[in-house]
Amino acid sequence: LLHLSVRDDSPFEGFDLIAVIKETGVDDKGLDEFYNEYFPFPLYRDADLKFFEAFGNKSFMENMSWNPIKIYRSIKQMGRRMKEKKIEGNMSGDGMIKGGIIIFDAEGMPQYQYNEDTGIEIEEEVLLEAVKLVRERQRSQVPIGDL
Repeated sequence: LLHLSVRDDSPFEGFDLIAVIKETGVDDKGLDEFYNEYFPFPLYRDADLKFFEAFGNKSFMENMSWNPIKIYRSIKQMGRRMKEKKIEGNMSGDGMIKGGIIIFDAEGMPQYQYNEDTGIEIEEEVLLEAVKLVRERQRSQVPIGDL
């Protein structure tokens, strides 16, 4: 999201970017790297895991194929993408529960949820369209139902 936040058209203007994390003291070096290299925005520790509950407490193992060829291809594809983006990463910390992105309106009400799909890149255009819709609806003061 960092590269989207610094674009000339400022797609996140008026929105705060905050990363929700579930643990500290396990891989603080990794958290420091995440903050300094990839997401220099506030970090919030969700001790009660409420945000993760909102995403269904899903494990990255859920819906995973046990076909060794598919597993190998998936790992190789993720490794290539991380190398292309110069993301180092590590295998410390839990990393088992999937998260995602929640877009809140100015009143703090959740308006859009994007579920993480481990190893799959964020669909940036879908996310940007959701931000645009939330912004437009707030300006027009029209209540939002399901997006």
